[in-house]
Amino acid sequence: MQRLSMRKIREALRLRADGLSGRQVAQSLSLGRATVSEYFRRADVAGLAWPLPDDLSDIDLEQRLFPHQPGGSARAIPQPDWSYVHAELRRKGVTLALLWEEYRGVYPDGYGYSRYCELYTRWEGRLSPVMRQRHPAGERLFVDDAGHTVDVICPETGEVRTAQIFVATLGASNLTYVEATWTVSVRSDRPMRQFSMAAGHRRG
Repeated sequence: MQRLSMRKIREALRLRADGLSGRQVAQSLSLGRATVSEYFRRADVAGLAWPLPDDLSDIDLEQRLFPHQPGGSARAIPQPDWSYVHAELRRKGVTLALLWEEYRGVYPDGYGYSRYCELYTRWEGRLSPVMRQRHPAGERLFVDDAGHTVDVICPETGEVRTAQIFVATLGASNLTYVEATWTVSVRSDRPMRQFSMAAGHRRG
């Protein structure tokens, strides 16, 4: 983990004491959200809160945040902040891959991507019970728009139009149909018919 200057750590603790969220502190100091979260965790473990004692030097502060651990060859792998990961995944365009890259940027020797995803899935599974449903084949079709858009460029005129992404999935088989369309407004026949054709072709 790349260590911050003690001045920046003091400033982060001061901003948190002023009522700023972790995200706001990170933005104010131009730091990664995961980095700020990790330093706040270390400060809490060390019992440090703003205002810091007047006689606490930068050396003492660093030692409190990074205490020496004898026999450190068996050092535990740093744990991601799963609450932060869970909250970030609700934002548009944020994926586990992006959050893992941010995590490894702070902890180069941290978990690999597959293990990271596995641990998050386990953590998420403890948040609330999940009701598993069985869908008879052909009974249910789940449709929605992906929320993202793509630019489509006409090769002849160079005109750029924005297309939306329509997605439909069969409940039993999880066969999925995706289409770029100019609008995702509800039409009772077209998406269902095209999806049935695409799914039938894949089964064949």
